[in-house]
This record gives sequence, C-alpha cells and structure tokens, in this order.
Amino acid sequence: MANYNTMEIMICVAARELEDGATVGVGTGAPCAAAMLAQKTHSPNLVIMFEAGGVSPILPEMPISVGDSRTFYRAVMASSMCDIMDTCSRGLVDYTFLGGAQIDMYGNLNSTIIGEDYRKPKVRFPGSGGANDFASFCWRTIVMTLQDGRRFVEKVDFITTPGWLAGGDSRVNSGLPPGTGPYKIITNMGIMDFEPRSKRMRAVSVNPGYSFQHIQDNCGFELLQAKDTLQTEPPTEEELRILREEVDPYRYVIGR
Repeated sequence: MANYNTMEIMICVAARELEDGATVGVGTGAPCAAAMLAQKTHSPNLVIMFEAGGVSPILPEMPISVGDSRTFYRAVMASSMCDIMDTCSRGLVDYTFLGGAQIDMYGNLNSTIIGEDYRKPKVRFPGSGGANDFASFCWRTIVMTLQDGRRFVEKVDFITTPGWLAGGDSRVNSGLPPGTGPYKIITNMGIMDFEPRSKRMRAVSVNPGYSFQHIQDNCGFELLQAKDTLQTEPPTEEELRILREEVDPYRYVIGR
C-alpha cells in the first residue's frame, strides 16, 4: 500500500525539477510547497519569488497568500508586483508554476471562462492574475494539475495563458521571447513534456500504480508517448518527512 497521497507525490516530483541556484516564481498552495521542499532538500540556493514582491525569503512555514507577511521573512528584497513582473520580462526567472481550469495539447491554459460566449459563459473564473505574464516571460512553465478529461481538452474555450499556441513555431512567431514556454505537466498519474518540433504534449513518465493507458483515458486529446517512457520514482522517506514536518505540518495542501 502506498505511504503517500496524490498531492504528496505531485509536490515531490515538482520539487525535483528545481535545481540549486535557479529562480522560480510561485503562488501559494502546491507550487509553494514544491519550492519549499526543494529548498530544504537539494536546492538550498533556490531563489523563490512571489508575485506580491517577496524575493528569496526563508519561509518559516506555509504562507496562505502571495502577499502573506511570511513571503517576506528574511527575504533578500521586499519589492512589489511591478518589480517581479519586470524581472520576468528581463528573462531572469527560470521557472514558474501555473494551473487552470483547462489545458490543451499545446499547453495553453484557460482560467477565464467555460463556454463559447465570453459575455454569457457557463462558468466564469477569476482570470489571469499574473499567470499570463509569468508564462509569457519565464523560461520554463510547469503546470501541476489532476489528470482529468474535463481539464485536458482538445481546444481550450479561452486562452488565458499562452502555451505553445498552435504548436510548431507559432509561439515565437506571435512575438513571445524565443526559448520560453511550457516545460512539464505534473499530474497524479504521470509527467508530460512537449515534443520539440510539433510542441504537442507527450507522456514521458508514469506514476506508480498507473499506465500510459490510464493517462490517455483521462485526456481529451491524443497524447504522444516518449520512446522510452519512464517510471516515476515515488517520494522518498526523507522527502515525505520534510514535506510533512517542516513544509506543511498543518496539512493545508497535502491534506486535500
């Protein structure tokens, strides 16, 4: 029987993507937990940045918002949203974490509406916030989401946040900085990246207890599959100890 839950494996997998010395723009919740875990394990020099202005804090515990005073605790700088977005646009932020109500095969995200009529949607969501800015200018965008056919759709109802747009060279041709774009999709079932030429989503690793077919059955479009699909390494005892005791002892995130 597994000794970890869905949220814990997603956070541990995401934390492994953040190398020492990198810069990462995060929000609250699972992305923040992943950054904190990385900082407390293999990336002590990870620079964590919050949209509201906190730069490289030593987080004492899980903040509840991007403007929480804890996001400035022992920080290198207490700046502002303008400073953070300016830093992204100057190409100084390596990673960002995002999510959304829908994602398509090219990594475009929708967090605006469900439905065809913008003025009378079936569901209206909060919108971009800083997501469009982060995904447009940070080098690598990581998405953390549950694997669900309603989320993974052939075409998003609204592009809130640009991925690879229509695939191929369409992103760079739109005027967005070359070299930026979606990097990894981390779900409860596996890990996806994007095929280099077509920019279509492909499965590269399958989580314990699942198969590629499970991922495909919970996806609204045809997934590509890497030639050598890996088996995701489960969380280690040390990763789980730090996550549960130091990162999220009150189970704000891992208790979901």
